[in-house]
Amino acid sequence: MSTVSKALDLLDVFTRTRADIGLSDLARLAGVNKATCYRLMSDLAAHGFVEQTDAARSYRLGPAFLRYAALREAAVPMKEAALPLLTALAKESGETVHVSALVAGDLRTIAYAYSPAHAMKVMMEDADHLPFHATSSGLAVLAHMAPNARSAVLGSPLARRTVDTLTDPARLKERLALIRAQGIAESAGGYEPEVSSLAVPLFDALGRVSGALAVAAPAARLDDPHRARIRAGLCAAAPDMVRLWGGSAPQDITTLWAATAQGRDTR
Repeated sequence: MSTVSKALDLLDVFTRTRADIGLSDLARLAGVNKATCYRLMSDLAAHGFVEQTDAARSYRLGPAFLRYAALREAAVPMKEAALPLLTALAKESGETVHVSALVAGDLRTIAYAYSPAHAMKVMMEDADHLPFHATSSGLAVLAHMAPNARSAVLGSPLARRTVDTLTDPARLKERLALIRAQGIAESAGGYEPEVSSLAVPLFDALGRVSGALAVAAPAARLDDPHRARIRAGLCAAAPDMVRLWGGSAPQDITTLWAATAQGRDTR
């Protein structure tokens, strides 16, 4: 294994719940001897990729990552980064795929891709704002919001867009609990009549929900086998989408996604 690979393995040990790590623990977790660990961490610290805390002298990630993250976003903005994945998933599913992000408390469509497989498809040009309670993307995000933020949404007026829009807070809470248990959300006719969609939540670098990846289809085309393929495709693509946007999904969610992607549906 090269020196670069060993250094990257050390960086991979850091997580949201393990942000500060002492030298001995770091060497043990990475599976390298302490002397090698110290040498590699010293090199990383010299370039700003890690730093030592003043008190415990444990290591944490350094400020150099901020510069590279900014360069990445300047060179490959969120929309541009997402489009190849959206295009591939649209081709695989045969349906419209879109990705959204939380912006100032609202869920906004960032990018979308259409499949050439069907003339009849769900169009996204007029779907800039995705209501939390009426879309699969919104439900996926709402299910994983902080409890106080979720309560604020459920406590506000919930507009009924169609006869199938779920507006009762008690029933929505039940639906959201199920979504958290499955790692994927579904909406049938809640936003537009005769349109169904499925979505998975996306997460930022701190593991907070930040948006959603969704597939939308005419309800008449979404039979059980097609729905199962879309669920599997979404859950297979979700980890890649999270990584593309520099995020980190909670372990329980990635486990649910892996099971669904492999055909072991969590419903």
